[in-house]
Amino acid sequence: MIDGDFPDSRELIHSELTYRGKVWEIAKDEFYLGDQSLVRDYLRHPGAVAIVGINSDDEVLLISQYRHPVGQTMVEIPAGLLDNSNEDPAVAAARELLEETGYEASTWSVLLDMCTSPGSSSEAIRIYLAEDLTFQPDLNYVKAAEESEIEVWFEPLELLITKVLAGRIQSPTAVAGILALFVAKQSGTRRNLNDKWPIRDYLLQTNRVFKF
Repeated sequence: MIDGDFPDSRELIHSELTYRGKVWEIAKDEFYLGDQSLVRDYLRHPGAVAIVGINSDDEVLLISQYRHPVGQTMVEIPAGLLDNSNEDPAVAAARELLEETGYEASTWSVLLDMCTSPGSSSEAIRIYLAEDLTFQPDLNYVKAAEESEIEVWFEPLELLITKVLAGRIQSPTAVAGILALFVAKQSGTRRNLNDKWPIRDYLLQTNRVFKF
């Protein structure tokens, strides 16, 4: 039995960059897996954070955002990319929460670490739990692009669990964050805000992160 994920470096035969965009790039790697060579294209991602914000009534802070690749306006939790490879993810989380919702939190902890699509992307995301929320009405942040249509509201956790299990909420960070919050509340566990993020360090060390 394997206790959990672990670094597993394979011999790299060749690597090339086939596309570079504004916030990610596509790499083509040839490597050995056992006695055979494989070629795989994958997306190099800068890394991201997401935030499950809850108020004193156990209501979760949600946003809606249009996602063009799937042609859906999706129910999500606040999230965003790391601004650069060295940015403190906790700092990024506080920024994204404030910019997307107008809320600040005085109590933070790590809720979950996940890779959203490890068969095709190097995206690693850390999901935080933000508590003791305070709305900042004088925030002058101007939302642009997809963020221009964001709506913000609170919804009871129990209702969200029902929606997730019924397939009515499908954003991976929202699904994972909502379910993780439910489990965390049942167990009473919290991870430290500055808990190590080993896979992020490994992705940086092995050149699997898009660097601005």
